[in-house]
Amino acid sequence: MRRLLEIRGVFVQSSRGNRLNDINLSISSGERVALVGSNGSGKSSLLAVANGTLIPDSGKVLWQNYPTSNLGQRQRQKIGTLWQDLRLVEELNVAQNINSGALANRNLLWALANLLKPIELNACSECLKKVGLSTSILSAMVSELSGGQRQRVAIARLLRQKPELILADEPLFSLDPILAKEILHLFLDNTMTSDMGEERTLLMSLHQPSFFRHFDRVIALKSGRVVFDQPAECLDEEALALIYGSA
Repeated sequence: MRRLLEIRGVFVQSSRGNRLNDINLSISSGERVALVGSNGSGKSSLLAVANGTLIPDSGKVLWQNYPTSNLGQRQRQKIGTLWQDLRLVEELNVAQNINSGALANRNLLWALANLLKPIELNACSECLKKVGLSTSILSAMVSELSGGQRQRVAIARLLRQKPELILADEPLFSLDPILAKEILHLFLDNTMTSDMGEERTLLMSLHQPSFFRHFDRVIALKSGRVVFDQPAECLDEEALALIYGSA
């Protein structure tokens, strides 16, 4: 497997101490990795470091052996992020939001044209179908959608982006158990193969231990440090106590 992302000796400091403390890990192509830990353990900070939106105080972050700080827009497009708040644009319709995933590979005229009237609707429709939504909502405003529909539109936007690595920040947070399971399987089933038949890579932060077994590997953070990094089948009661215990 190709090594896609490598984080070496990363520290991120805050007024309350280290948000990330000497993080060393790598993610290879095709891996499905669960990022776990209690609230405040550093999961969101690690994802932000991974996609380049948070610059570490020290250490290196490499994308295919190149520093993320030196990547151009098209290279950055290969890392797709689903934020916890989804970051959909309420004032735009579903098609326009999905098309925003393709902005890095288009020019300014294309972006302006999409704002005036959604374009490349066939591509948007294909993305919607993959996440189990009807194409009839392409013209619907995001503000009119249910919570579950918003989640799926945000995933469709990721598919439009065509990233090699997907970073997902608590996409199952606050969802009921049935919807959470459906959204999880959208990531594990529909998003893991690209149009070219290549496996995408997934790093997802989540809380629900019952879902950990669906991943190849589990990385656990505690107080900004990696305390567990093993195949999912190695995660036993002792490991869970280490990750979530107060000691």
